[in-house]
Amino acid sequence: MARYTGFFKVAASVNNFQQLLSELLESCNFNIIYQAGDYLMAREIPGKVAYHQLVTVEVLVDKTMATNQEVQMNFVIKNEELPLQVDNHCYQVFNQVNQAVQDASCWKLIEVAAS
Repeated sequence: MARYTGFFKVAASVNNFQQLLSELLESCNFNIIYQAGDYLMAREIPGKVAYHQLVTVEVLVDKTMATNQEVQMNFVIKNEELPLQVDNHCYQVFNQVNQAVQDASCWKLIEVAAS
């Protein structure tokens, strides 16, 4: 199973953050599967890759550290594909989502860490 994680701290309002995050993931070709106050799960839209390569994104928003101006979130991006190549589909989607979060105009990026 391929699995990549990322940590982001952004300057954004907590009140509309879930909506902004949903729109960002939808722009990256994901369907929102589940959404709660501090958790969001999305799955890649089928059709471009085999089923085992479909990527799932889980986002945990750290409400304990959230303020009206800053939000911390942890991303887990994974699929059932064995990561036999460094540049596999899951890694490519991970880079796409990372770049989308960093380039988003709806918030200001404060801190980022990815692995």
